[in-house]
Amino acid sequence: MVAKAFVLVTTSVGQAKKVLNELKKLDGVKSVDAVMGPYDIIAEVEGDSVDSLGKLITGHLHKVEGIERTLTCQTIRVT
Repeated sequence: MVAKAFVLVTTSVGQAKKVLNELKKLDGVKSVDAVMGPYDIIAEVEGDSVDSLGKLITGHLHKVEGIERTLTCQTIRVT
């Protein structure tokens, strides 16, 4: 089963474009968009499992310079 989440990103002032371009390079990042409001960027991420998704977020995404804070919203299946 594929694990999927949306990660809302707050960047340092003036760093949104740089962060957006760096996030696009990461394996597992399916889409990245700049947004207006309390967050600067929203990224859609996927992994083979919840564990791989966690490793992507904490091991790679969080290490991108210019990111101040993130909020991860993991999707669920509702039937």
